[in-house]
Amino acid sequence: MKVTQIPFQKTGFFSKTMNDYLEQKEAIKPFYNNFSDLNGFKNQLEEKRTSFSLETRKVLVSALNNQYKNVAVSEETQQNVDLFLEKNTFTVTTGHQLNLFTGPLYFLYKIISAINLAEELTAQFPADNFVPVYWMATEDHDFDEINFFNFKNQKVQWKRNDGGAVGQFSTEGLQVIFEQFSEQLGATRNADFIRDLFTKGYLEHNTLTEATRYIANQLFAKYGLVIVDGDDKQLKQLFVPFINQELQEQVSFNSVSKTISEFEKDYKVQVNPREINLFYLGENSRERILFENGIYKVNNTDITFSKDEILQEVKECPELFSPNVIMRPLFQEVILPNLAYIGGGGELAYWLELKEYFNEVKIPFPILLLRNSVQVISSKQQRKTDNLNISTEELFLKLNDLLKKKINQNSKIEFNFLDAKTLLEQQFYMLRRVANETDESFVGAVEAQEKKQLNGLGNLEKRLLRAEKRKQKDLVLRITEIKEQLFPNESLEERQRNFSEFYLEYGDTFIKALKDSLKPLDLEFTILEL
Repeated sequence: MKVTQIPFQKTGFFSKTMNDYLEQKEAIKPFYNNFSDLNGFKNQLEEKRTSFSLETRKVLVSALNNQYKNVAVSEETQQNVDLFLEKNTFTVTTGHQLNLFTGPLYFLYKIISAINLAEELTAQFPADNFVPVYWMATEDHDFDEINFFNFKNQKVQWKRNDGGAVGQFSTEGLQVIFEQFSEQLGATRNADFIRDLFTKGYLEHNTLTEATRYIANQLFAKYGLVIVDGDDKQLKQLFVPFINQELQEQVSFNSVSKTISEFEKDYKVQVNPREINLFYLGENSRERILFENGIYKVNNTDITFSKDEILQEVKECPELFSPNVIMRPLFQEVILPNLAYIGGGGELAYWLELKEYFNEVKIPFPILLLRNSVQVISSKQQRKTDNLNISTEELFLKLNDLLKKKINQNSKIEFNFLDAKTLLEQQFYMLRRVANETDESFVGAVEAQEKKQLNGLGNLEKRLLRAEKRKQKDLVLRITEIKEQLFPNESLEERQRNFSEFYLEYGDTFIKALKDSLKPLDLEFTILEL
């Protein structure tokens, strides 16, 4: 195993928002609290230490023990659950949808980032306890986002018609999916593990929540991972004051709208708040709560409430009220002694819109940590890139840019179009000076001619490149092949592939290699050669 790291910013796959956050640019500092370094965690510890009560800890432990009652709990996980009763125990949390068979590969990277961060914080702050948490997004209702995974360039998809919170979906019908998937696995020990994991997860559990908990627990229980399902009456009861405040004051809408007006000056807005950022859960439904003409309505239903009626409903049945993407982060921070949220670039971008909201409701805003990202490369693939003289950073170039660079390096034609463009621009700069001194009406003609000449030069460059591609056909094919292997659809493989492809080849060695190589606080992209 060989591990190489490069800055996230040099991969070309991360947004301006994330790049500025990693570089702690002044423009983005108003939108987060403590930064994701050891000094930031030291400060965050002191904030959370005084804001999380023993009563909340007791409810959390009770709820978790209930959620784990039908699960084979590891000694490490049970110890971490019990530690929540101690005032010096804190969490680092990541979350993910209930994707079929974990979905994209980065499911593993998120959770291992949390596990390794908890271990690193334990080493740095030995007087405190740190627990890695996986928050299951059981209340999401966008089934089309989670009903498939990719295996060897084929889409394994589960089709069904149910609505509502996906965690409550029955696993009925997944036998057919398993049979189709199983045929592709072959007959090896690793294939048998994958079959067993899928079978026991989906065919021996009744709901998607139970199945996902089983799979995550099987993969990570030995590291003490604690899995939390927020769709829980006990946990929702802790959130009742914030649900009531939302219904009566629309505090999230007002706070986040104010933040967005500043955020959008420099960055792309990820989510926009609604006037009420809560859903109402029914049988096979999860619908928005609206407030119109003094009446609370559940969208697409005949359900209505007066103010007193809905507050009574919250009191008696808090489990029926589901936070949306704006309020879910607050729910997490209310019920967990949490220090940091670990997520991808898109997730952290919408968290950055929420700091003012947290300030308004007086809950500490967590540290935001960009999860580890990994490019896995086999020894054979590494030899190919070495033979093609492709460096680690060059691997992340877009295919056309990489081809252009390598074809030019390999070409016998010594002509630099960049130098030619620079010379042309210098000549037209002199012409513009002359035009300005003699006849300003001549300036437009000079600029038009410059544009024409530069376009012509660009077209010649493209034609020469096409000719060289034909001439260097073998090089083009070899580079294209390795790029397609490593970056399917010109995307990071972690967004396209499922962990089963790698487990099939490497077995548990794959997870161990990730565990050994991922360094969350390094804030760099990892290239892992296996």
